[in-house]
Amino acid sequence: MSYHVDKFFAAVSVLSGHGHIKQRLISAYEDHLTSIRDDDLPVAVKQTFADLTDLMHHVTPLNGEGPICASVRKMSVDEANQCAQLMVDLYGDMIRHSDSGQTALPLQFDERRSVPALLVKTN
Repeated sequence: MSYHVDKFFAAVSVLSGHGHIKQRLISAYEDHLTSIRDDDLPVAVKQTFADLTDLMHHVTPLNGEGPICASVRKMSVDEANQCAQLMVDLYGDMIRHSDSGQTALPLQFDERRSVPALLVKTN
């Protein structure tokens, strides 16, 4: 799971960089998310990732252009922003699911047990 979280982090890092949103979207998806298979993701994010994949492969390419470039080229700036937001949301969901197996820490700290008796200074 850590591998996939790292891939989404890298994609979100590209999205937050400089340049036109469409170029950043193409780079983020092609360079970091195309290698991810739906079957490797948690059930809770599979459908959202499938939706993103469909959006990024929606248009049939022309003149040697790839499906991702063709799809993003046909998007409006608002649609490209929505796809970018979907990637950010997926990254957040991946982080939440990767942390779900960790043990929760106590919210209260018991001061009485914080210092061993042999270390307490006596007069």
